[in-house]
Amino acid sequence: MPLTETDRSKILDSIRKLVVERHINVTNPHQDYAKWTVLVDERTPHLVKTEGTEEFERGVEELLAALGGSHTAFFQQHGAKVPSPHAINATLRAIETPQGPRWMFLDVVEDGPAFCSGIRPGELLFAADGNPVAPPSQPGFRIGGQHDLEIGTLAGDTRRVSVEVPDRQAKGRPPMVEPRSLSHRMIGPDVGYVKVATFPGAVGRDFAMALDLAVQELKDQGAQRLIVDLRGNMGGGLGSLRLMSYFSGGKLEIGHSLTRRRLQKGYQREKLIHIGRIPSSKLALLTMALRFRFIQKDRSMVLVTEGLGPQPFHGRIALLVNEHSRSAAEMVASFAKDNGLAVIVGTKTPGEVLGAANFKLAGGYRLRMPVAGWYTWRGECLEGKGVEPDVPVEVSPEALATGVDTPLERALDVLVKGLHTHNAA
Repeated sequence: MPLTETDRSKILDSIRKLVVERHINVTNPHQDYAKWTVLVDERTPHLVKTEGTEEFERGVEELLAALGGSHTAFFQQHGAKVPSPHAINATLRAIETPQGPRWMFLDVVEDGPAFCSGIRPGELLFAADGNPVAPPSQPGFRIGGQHDLEIGTLAGDTRRVSVEVPDRQAKGRPPMVEPRSLSHRMIGPDVGYVKVATFPGAVGRDFAMALDLAVQELKDQGAQRLIVDLRGNMGGGLGSLRLMSYFSGGKLEIGHSLTRRRLQKGYQREKLIHIGRIPSSKLALLTMALRFRFIQKDRSMVLVTEGLGPQPFHGRIALLVNEHSRSAAEMVASFAKDNGLAVIVGTKTPGEVLGAANFKLAGGYRLRMPVAGWYTWRGECLEGKGVEPDVPVEVSPEALATGVDTPLERALDVLVKGLHTHNAA
C-alpha cells in the first residue's frame, strides 16, 4: 500500500521524538539535537508530499545519517532491499580486476542461501536480476524472494545461479535471514576450529548451550589449541559472553554499556548492574526478562566472564576477524586482545559497537537506532575505531579463488609455532 501524507507525517514525528529521547552518539555524548530537529522540521513539508516512496525513504535515511554513528536504519518490516550479509548470508569485498572493480564473495556462511546455491568465497558477482553490479553500488535482496545472479571467476568463467531467500526473519533485528550461528571441527591433530557467524537471541541461552557442546566435542577429540573464526560475524546478543568466558578460567570484567541518560548524569562503573552469567534454565531466563523489563529498564550494565574454569587451549587461541566482524564480535576481539587471551589475526574490524533497538512506525516501517554505547573495561569506546589485528593478514583474491584461505593458514601457523599469549587468568 502506498504511503499517505498522514503516514509520512506520523513517521517523521515519531522519528523526531524517539531520536531526541533515546538516541546516543558516543563520539559526542553531549550532542545538542536542536540543530538536527531544525533540519527535520525544514525537510518535513517536502518529504510529506514527495510522489515516490523511494524518494521519501532516501530523505529519511539522509536525516538519520546526519546523526552520525552506526546501527541506524530505516526499513520496512518485510525488507525488499536487504544487504547480502543479512539476506543471503554472504559478505562482499571490492577488488580490482582486468575488467574494472568487482564484488568478490568473501565470507559465505555454511547452509546460508548463497552457500546452498553453490556460491563459494573467491567468486565474483557480476549481475543481480539482470542488472549489472559493481562497486561502490551494492545489490539488495528481498526477504522471501528469488534472485538470479551472474557469478564469475577471475579466470573469466561465468555462470547463472538462482538464490532463494527464505521468508523468515530474526526477532528484534533488522530484516535478515539469521545465518547458521555455529559450526566446529578439528583442523589439525590438536587444533580445534569454531566458526561463529552471529550471536542469536537477546540472551543467547540456546547459543551458549550449542557452544558448550561444540567445545566439549573438540576437547574430547584432543583439542589443545583453538581457532575462533569471527570473520563476517554480524554481532547479536548476550551469547558472546559465553564465548568470551571460554577464553578465561576466572571472572574478568569485559566492559560496560551506557545509555545517554546515564552517561550524561555521571556514573561509577563498579556500581552498575553486573551480568556474569547466561541463564541456564527457562525460569532463570524469565526472571532476567522480567527484571530488565520492569525493574532495571536502563541498559547500562557491566559484563563479567562466567568463570568456566581452566581449558586445555588457554594461552593457545587465535581469533580471526575482518572488516565484516561487527558489534558483539568486536567486543570479543577487544576483550581477548586487551587481556592477552588470544592472538588476533586478519584485518581491522569496522568499529560499529553500539546497543541498538527497533521501534515501530506507521506504514509498517521500523526505526533502528543506537540507545547504548559500549566501552571496554579500560574505558575505550570502539565506535569508529575498530580492533587492530596482532597479525595483519590480507586476503589474496587469487588464492581465495583457488580455495586457499590465507588468514586461516596464518592463524594455524601462529598456533603451531607458538606465537601466542599465555595469559589465561
